[in-house]
Amino acid sequence: MADIKKAVVLAAGEGKRLRPLTYTRPKCMIQLAGKPILQHVLENLNSVGVKEAAIVVKYKKEFITEYFSKNPVDNMKLTFIEQGEKYGTAAAFAEATEFASEKFFGVAGDIITEASALRRLADGAKGDVTVALHAVEDAREYGTAVLKGGKIAAFEEKVEKPKSNLANTSLYVFEPSVFKKISALPKSPRGEYEITDILKGATAVEIKEYWLDMGMPWQLFSANEFLLASLPDNRDRVENCTIRGKIVMEKDAEVHDSVIEGNVYIGAGSYVGPHAYIRGTTSIGRDCGIGDSTTLKNSIIFDHVNAKHLTYIGDSIIGSNCNFGAATQIANYRFDAGHIKAVVNDVVIDTNRNKLGAIIGDNVKMGVLCSVMPGKMIGDGSWIDAGTVVKENIERKTHVILHQAITKKKLEGENPE
Repeated sequence: MADIKKAVVLAAGEGKRLRPLTYTRPKCMIQLAGKPILQHVLENLNSVGVKEAAIVVKYKKEFITEYFSKNPVDNMKLTFIEQGEKYGTAAAFAEATEFASEKFFGVAGDIITEASALRRLADGAKGDVTVALHAVEDAREYGTAVLKGGKIAAFEEKVEKPKSNLANTSLYVFEPSVFKKISALPKSPRGEYEITDILKGATAVEIKEYWLDMGMPWQLFSANEFLLASLPDNRDRVENCTIRGKIVMEKDAEVHDSVIEGNVYIGAGSYVGPHAYIRGTTSIGRDCGIGDSTTLKNSIIFDHVNAKHLTYIGDSIIGSNCNFGAATQIANYRFDAGHIKAVVNDVVIDTNRNKLGAIIGDNVKMGVLCSVMPGKMIGDGSWIDAGTVVKENIERKTHVILHQAITKKKLEGENPE
């Protein structure tokens, strides 16, 4: 493999389509299988020989810098560079001109893939720019490349009738000479400096490995499933349980008197049981309490979440520091078994899933006997009153109050004993 010791990782974006999760963290810091996406990216780079990475930050940069000051990547030096007033991927790479004085990987910080894809890309690198491409089923959602003789002859950005199904993976190998091309770029029609505008003529390397560029919240389930499948079984404090699958347990995690079916990750200090039922591919973060007769199914639970009594959470993503009152139920299936639609940035989108629960931001409190209908999103910092049925998206920091009309009537005759 080509010897590439440096990488520039783009981590400045917000990820508006991943709200409410990204109201309180950058997109690249959404956690899957116990780690932020960015950490998975850096560990892949580390495994293929990268010793230094410059991380370009902007939106909620402190979230990133503070996390990696406490959780360094072994044998990798991290440098943080703040993106300036110019927007776009090319502008972000340009911030690392002084850092990247030799051949380097340029990667997006929110891509889930395999280390072998980076090796394949490095081995095929030729010229100033080398791009990894991946065949996709629906190319309309991606920037796609038309190839001729192993090089990119044309590049299209999310067109209705693409000429190719080879998507740009946002995985590159650059020579330092690329910065001269970047500095000559004009603004794109949307007012940004786009790295895709220098891809014509670039060397193309097609990768076959798993690859996912997460644009919508429900795509996180696929990435979580891929990552958990690759982790070894690591169970420790398990008592009186029925287990049909794999458990990955961190320090001081504990499970007792419960049933686990599927691949399950349990973060440090979390407590599961008694009588919990965990199934499907499920990640539970640090210091969570999953308790008496609570069911989790195919869900991603961030840190410090409590669901201790009779709660059902299915096909959902739950932000940090959420609390579920007794008997909270998150519905994940329509009566007609049809696709669940979600409203993302005021646009109704067909998720192409017939199982999808809720996407809930950080610091949400739900009273007893709450219900949430399929595909709904609840913004961070919200309070949902007891007995409420959530049938529409809830904006962040909203108190949802249930009003009841109660009629009282005296019983005739003697009171029953």
